[in-house]
Amino acid sequence: MNSTNEREGFSERLQHALKTAHYSPDSPTRLAREFNIRFEGRPITVHAARKWLVGEAIPTQEKLRMLAQWLGVPADWLRFGGDTDPATGEASNTSARFESADVKLIADLQRLDDHHREMAREFIRMLVRMNHQRQ
Repeated sequence: MNSTNEREGFSERLQHALKTAHYSPDSPTRLAREFNIRFEGRPITVHAARKWLVGEAIPTQEKLRMLAQWLGVPADWLRFGGDTDPATGEASNTSARFESADVKLIADLQRLDDHHREMAREFIRMLVRMNHQRQ
């Protein structure tokens, strides 16, 4: 597969994943904003997001993994495609989708020192156990 076809295929899969996750595939501004909320590295520009959406560029592996995690699709499917559609459940999907508030909470957790981070984890585990027992 030549690089033009690879970029176009990536663009189609990205647009599909955005639609499935209830995001507009027509807004590079929204894509850049939502991506940058979740990504801890250097933020992307609206121009970079537009290039991803129109098939002019493919993100780096690090950015690709974040896109896949955010959109709840396998990273290898997003990059290379495949025979199955991850939205149908035919492909394994172990990534979780995160809302903006969840991402901020995770970022806050990462800012804590080790002792307080472990306390927060244990508290969350306790809440999950309590919730599971009520069900």
